[in-house]
Amino acid sequence: MTGHHLTTAELLNGAREMADSGRPALARLLAEEAADHTANPTEAARILRHFPGPTPRQEN
Repeated sequence: MTGHHLTTAELLNGAREMADSGRPALARLLAEEAADHTANPTEAARILRHFPGPTPRQEN
């Protein structure tokens, strides 16, 4: 699948699936990606509040 980028909705669905299966760090990682794809800062903050917790994400 070259060139396929996940949509915000797909990322949030994945985050919910990870949270439901007991993987909070992966849920947070997907939520951070979804927030990055969200132009509205209020909505991005809401997404991150919904998926609290540690993240394996590393910033450069």
